[in-house]
Amino acid sequence: MTKVPAATQALAILSYLGRQATPVRAGSIAREVALPRSTTYHLLTTLVAAGYVVHLPEQQRYGLGVASYELGAGYTRQAPLARLARAPLETLVRRTRNNGHLVVLDGRDVVYVIEERAPGRPLLVTDVGVRLPAHLTASGRALLAVMPAAQIRAMYPNAGALAERGDAPGPRTPSALRSMLVDVRRRGYAVEDGEVTAGFASVAAAVTDHVDRPVAAVAVTYPIDPIDAIDTVNTVNTIDDPATQSLARHVRRAADEVSRRLGSSIRTRSDGGRTRGDGGSP
Repeated sequence: MTKVPAATQALAILSYLGRQATPVRAGSIAREVALPRSTTYHLLTTLVAAGYVVHLPEQQRYGLGVASYELGAGYTRQAPLARLARAPLETLVRRTRNNGHLVVLDGRDVVYVIEERAPGRPLLVTDVGVRLPAHLTASGRALLAVMPAAQIRAMYPNAGALAERGDAPGPRTPSALRSMLVDVRRRGYAVEDGEVTAGFASVAAAVTDHVDRPVAAVAVTYPIDPIDAIDTVNTVNTIDDPATQSLARHVRRAADEVSRRLGSSIRTRSDGGRTRGDGGSP
């Protein structure tokens, strides 16, 4: 695909400004996006005229303008993540015959964005808009496992940050959570067993965007009582059980498909593992 240099450079400036906590000087912009100063000033002038950048003359700094805010608000209104994830989630539910979910992280909670119900399966507490502690859910653990260690330490500085849900099992200390997340990274998927709803378990995998940041998680929830299970894919009792691994492969393929739709370079291997499109490590 042919790239338009001016458009690429303007987008680089907007992306850089979007990552800054405060407006910055033109010199800093030129240096960080590796552009000549003259080119940077020309692009900034164009972006200011279009409203995407605002110039603060007294401070000799530049920041994002109202048009950038409107663009972000439009993204929210169109709910592209939910739209892009709907078809892969429907396929996942059809193949596993269990309820599927798409969640996003908000602080230390996960928020359920899509709830795709399988025919004949009971209603769950994880309806759209429901919030649950991330460290107790499979989807939250899948997201936390691919976040930087420093961010995890900041989110969970002490045991008080680990909310409990009745007598349900779960990590009670930051060190226990970190140890759990190491296992999640090793496996490539997360699980929870009765920590949200007694008699039900979940398997989840993270969704990443075009710069491989975790933005959501895909999960399925299933009954752990064999009497209620439909087949071996649904009869899941332990983390390393073959049926769990089979279900996890379906979940990871769905999460990877959503990731690809968001521009991620991730690929699913034939064994269910994950690699980067550039041949990087799993």
